[in-house]
Amino acid sequence: MKYLCLVCYEETSMRTLPEADFEALVEESVALKDELAESGQYLAAEALQSVDTATTVRVRDGRVDVTDGPFAETKEQIGGFLLIEAKDLNEAISIATRLPPIRYGCIEVRPIAPMGCEEALKAKMSRGDTK
Repeated sequence: MKYLCLVCYEETSMRTLPEADFEALVEESVALKDELAESGQYLAAEALQSVDTATTVRVRDGRVDVTDGPFAETKEQIGGFLLIEAKDLNEAISIATRLPPIRYGCIEVRPIAPMGCEEALKAKMSRGDTK
C-alpha cells in the first residue's frame, strides 16, 4: 500500500540550523532515500519552498479566491513529502520514524486512496457519511 509522509517543521527553526547540521540532515535524508529505493519502498520525495511562497486557491459558489500564504496559520509548516510503499501502517510509521527531519518537527503519515474510488467517495459524501 502507498503512504504519503508529510514532513512538517517550524521553518524558522530550520533557517537557524547551523550549516553543518543542515548538511548532515541532507546527507542522512539522501542515504535513507537510497536505502528505501534499493528495497523498492521509495516512490517519490521532494522538499517544498518556503511557506512564504505559498498561494492558497479556493472556489466558492463559482468565485475564485486566491490568497498569498498557506491554507492555515500554524506553528509547523509542511516542508516536504515522501511517498512510500509499505505493507501496512505500522511499517509506514516505522519508516517515518527514520526520516531525519522528524527530529525538528513531525511526520504525518496517510494512506493513499487508490484511484478509481472517486465514485465511492462521492456517494459516501453525498450521503453525509464522514466515517
